[in-house]
Amino acid sequence: MDEGFRDRTAFIRGAKDIAKEVKKHATKKVGKGVDRMQDEYTKRSYTRFEEEDDDDYQPQDGYYHGEPSVDDEGASSDATEGHDEDDEIYEGEYQGIPRNDSLKGGDRLTAGLEVASEFRDFDDLEGEKKKEKEELSQQYELILQECGHGKFQWTLYFVLGLALMADGVEIFVVGFVLPSAEKDMCLSDSNKGMLGLIVYLGMMVGAFLWGGLADRLGRRQCLLMSLSVNSVFAFFSSFVQGYGTFLFCRLLSGVGIGGSIPIVFSYYSEFLAQEKRGEHLSWLCMFWMIGGIYASAMAWAIIPHYGQGSFPMGSAYQFHSWRVFVLVCAFPSVFAIGALTSMPESPRFFLENGKHDEAWMVLKQVHDTNMRAKGHPERVFSVTHIKTIKQEDELVEIQSDTGTWYRRWMVRFLNLSQQVWANFHQCFAPEYRRVTLMMMAVWFTMSFSYYGLTVWFPDMIKYLQNVEYASRTKVFNNETFRHITFNFTLENQIHRRGEYFNDKFIGLKMKSVSFIDSLFEECYFEDVTSSNTFFKNCTFLATVFYNTDLFEYKFIDSRIINSTFLHNKEGCQLDFSDDNNAYMIYFVSFLGTLAVLPGNIVSALLMDKIGRLRMLAGSSVMSCVSCFFLSFGNSESAMIALLCLFGGVSIASWNALDVLTVELYPSDRRTTAFGFLNALCKLAAVLGISIFTSFVGITKAVPILLASAALAVGSSLALKLPETRGQVLQ
Repeated sequence: MDEGFRDRTAFIRGAKDIAKEVKKHATKKVGKGVDRMQDEYTKRSYTRFEEEDDDDYQPQDGYYHGEPSVDDEGASSDATEGHDEDDEIYEGEYQGIPRNDSLKGGDRLTAGLEVASEFRDFDDLEGEKKKEKEELSQQYELILQECGHGKFQWTLYFVLGLALMADGVEIFVVGFVLPSAEKDMCLSDSNKGMLGLIVYLGMMVGAFLWGGLADRLGRRQCLLMSLSVNSVFAFFSSFVQGYGTFLFCRLLSGVGIGGSIPIVFSYYSEFLAQEKRGEHLSWLCMFWMIGGIYASAMAWAIIPHYGQGSFPMGSAYQFHSWRVFVLVCAFPSVFAIGALTSMPESPRFFLENGKHDEAWMVLKQVHDTNMRAKGHPERVFSVTHIKTIKQEDELVEIQSDTGTWYRRWMVRFLNLSQQVWANFHQCFAPEYRRVTLMMMAVWFTMSFSYYGLTVWFPDMIKYLQNVEYASRTKVFNNETFRHITFNFTLENQIHRRGEYFNDKFIGLKMKSVSFIDSLFEECYFEDVTSSNTFFKNCTFLATVFYNTDLFEYKFIDSRIINSTFLHNKEGCQLDFSDDNNAYMIYFVSFLGTLAVLPGNIVSALLMDKIGRLRMLAGSSVMSCVSCFFLSFGNSESAMIALLCLFGGVSIASWNALDVLTVELYPSDRRTTAFGFLNALCKLAAVLGISIFTSFVGITKAVPILLASAALAVGSSLALKLPETRGQVLQ
């Protein structure tokens, strides 16, 4: 009998504990849209068990009568004996939030149930959440002002500058190595085009991927991961031999560096007070320019003519100088990783995710670092409590078959993917839909015109060089040579209807030479190298070719009779220009990136004075006007000057657009929005490059009109965006 009674008592107590836990969770769900029927059910269940008492089932005279005992004094359980509700630790006490003692014990629970039982519609919940965010934004701005601007921000400036510099380097790497890498890897024109495209594709994927993850996992952590991916695959790409493997490594290298721009600007902005934000974000943009200068200078210093500067690594492998250049270009990313490990996570990210203590420690570090550097180590960080955003419960159902590690990782991965995708959808919420669509248009038009023109410029310069080179071509007609030894260089010549009898071509280098309707009888070719050299409708009788690169495709409609090819040169059987105008490419890129320095300085000094919109629209209009001067660029020097002019006036609009993007979106979706817009930017760049370069040598009018129209549309739309100057960071 006693054992049955104890079992029944234990069951009742367990049921009461369950009911209390149910009610506790129901109270926590207040204000989060919990279903009203569930609240009512929870309330009824708890009330029913609360009215019962353990003493109702006390046996009397050794027998159980089923009558409740009136006396409930001293009733207790093993679980609650000695427990005082006043001794409970308040959940927010460590944050410095005062405890609300107006309601105690059961009164607090009853009041919570009364509130929970009331229906709270979605608009009210969103209103409360918006109010919390506004309070956090205002308080966070005041805290940043107390922390001041000093050593900590400048240290972070140079650390993040290295990451931004790595992005600037990545844009130029492939273009600089192609003149040499195409020979090592035997790249056709289509393969070269794919190699240039794959970098932008990787950066597009990386911008969206890392931007979304940075709002969920943290700015610092995601930036470290993205830079690590970039540096690892950039390192591998300097050693791989095949075209496919090199393409794959550059793709993943682009995916890694794609997260640099959206994370860097968001990360740095969250350490800057309102009056410093526009100026110092613009100063940060200078590191992208420094990356371009670094890449140009390293290419100029490292990449020599093909065949020079190679390092033997085995009998069949040569580590050519262009591979050294690719390796050197990974240094900014590696150095950024090392420096970033000593920097803290963004405190704003911590606050958005309810991590008060972590945010407070970082802000105290910022304050103390700046005060010590300014000679005021005695100043104390006075902030004791910071507003945090209430976190919604995110429950993930893990079934019994998810016991293995890879199944658990899959569940976490799917859950994270859903969170990132939901956060991306929030960028198109009603209050942000108009801003997002307009920002998409501005980013697209800016990128379409800028990248299209900056790639079109070098192609036009190369085209003008070819036109000028062709104008100096020498033409020889009806020549006859007998028993002559040719051991010098033939360049930029056309030989028509020539006759060559018993002539020797030894150690000869032919560049841009064409033989048309010519006869070669009993001639001897040895150690001949050629580029852009062709034999059209020629006849070869009893001729010997020894150790030459005169491959079959260089003989167009020619007749080869009783002739022999011995020990033809091995390797890539494609024709390459051997003049190596790469030095001119490096020089033009160097001047183009250096020309944006004045625009960077002006935009940084005026960003907080005239505002983001005026800077963006004004710079776009000036860029639009500068496009019309392109019609007067009929020489190489004129095109270089116009390239510098366009880059110098357009950089201010890019700086303003970066600052505007950071300030228009709230902290919980800032890098997501920035990453999406930057991915759209890379897509527009691919379209602009493809369209503009297709008109090289055909007409200049179409690229000029397209770029001008895109810039005009972008500047007009920019004026309709909200101005963010003087506003606190959302």
